Amino acid sequence: MDTKKIGLNTICTHIGEVKDEQFKGAVSPIYMSSSYEYEDVAVKRYPRYYNTPNQAALGEKIALLEHTEAAMIFGSGMAAISHALMAFLKAGDHIVLQQTLYGGTYNFAVTQFEKYGISYSFTTGWQPEDFANELKENTKVIYIETPSNPLLTITDIEAIAKLAKSKGIVSMIDNTFASPVNQNPVDFGIDIVLHSATKYMGGHSDICAGAVAASKEHIEKIWQASICFGGSLSDQTVWLLERSLKTMGLRVKEQNKNAMVLASMLEKHDAVERVYYPGLASHPDHELAKKQMKGFGGMLSFELLETIDATAFLKALKLIKPSMSLAGVESTMLLPTKTSHSLMSAADRKAQGIKDNLIRFSVGIEEHEDILADINQAITTVTNNQVLA
Repeated sequence: MDTKKIGLNTICTHIGEVKDEQFKGAVSPIYMSSSYEYEDVAVKRYPRYYNTPNQAALGEKIALLEHTEAAMIFGSGMAAISHALMAFLKAGDHIVLQQTLYGGTYNFAVTQFEKYGISYSFTTGWQPEDFANELKENTKVIYIETPSNPLLTITDIEAIAKLAKSKGIVSMIDNTFASPVNQNPVDFGIDIVLHSATKYMGGHSDICAGAVAASKEHIEKIWQASICFGGSLSDQTVWLLERSLKTMGLRVKEQNKNAMVLASMLEKHDAVERVYYPGLASHPDHELAKKQMKGFGGMLSFELLETIDATAFLKALKLIKPSMSLAGVESTMLLPTKTSHSLMSAADRKAQGIKDNLIRFSVGIEEHEDILADINQAITTVTNNQVLA
């Protein structure tokens, strides 16, 4: 099979599966062993070495989805992020990070880097010049996230990749919000692509995993660090992730459609102050999003009027779940100030524009009419505002 010519759903369904040579089953068998023979074998396998049959096969699938040479699977998104960063940073090095970041990544930077003698700078914005202004002679990594969590800012991937390459700097991107369905950063020159595979790759709110996709050379360097840090995950979870990836293309495209409809409707609502979604023409980076994304994703955020109690609104929902995490087949909402970005100080959240009334909305695959009806009834419950048409 020529993998360069097959489609997304075919990759999701067939690439990176473990063949059941004994019983000819239609799905991959699970190899749960933590102990493998080491004499007279082509590969000396061990779970912490990320090379069990299920781990290795799933890496092939994710690499092909992200247009890279290789990929590794980790126990969580933060495991993937931290292992990749620590593989390319040492005492005396400097890293430039995007201002708008997932709270866990931000917390890792501000609580851990100094312990290892690593200096860091956050940009004042997310334009290419904001990154260029923070570069130093010892800068080794530029780290971006686009669309960002939770404000859906859009960073120019190609411009950042060119900037990094011109200075001999490694570029990394958190591609979780987009997923490989909507965005392939390597096509724009990025070196290393990171995912919380818990999200769109898993897609069913029942596993925790992370992924890194890059060239063989970069993956080898990450592997050398990772076998020391021990961030591997069980093969049962690897198997579940492979199962989930089979439907990722179908799920994400339906979530894209729903998010576009709902963002457009929320933008017109009297109870909503502002909507953040790159698919809207009103988004300041809409044209850039069109250039580098194939779809605008299933994530959006919106601010209720300050007179509306956001917590009461979430409690009034009946279909949409007020729940942690994101990207499941079910629609969920949360307040970033109490969850994903709670580890940040109030001042730092304010600097990023994350307000107390900001709601992050992970759109599911339900009929959009049903999702909309639930939003309407929740607003009606807590206010007398006009509902959506």
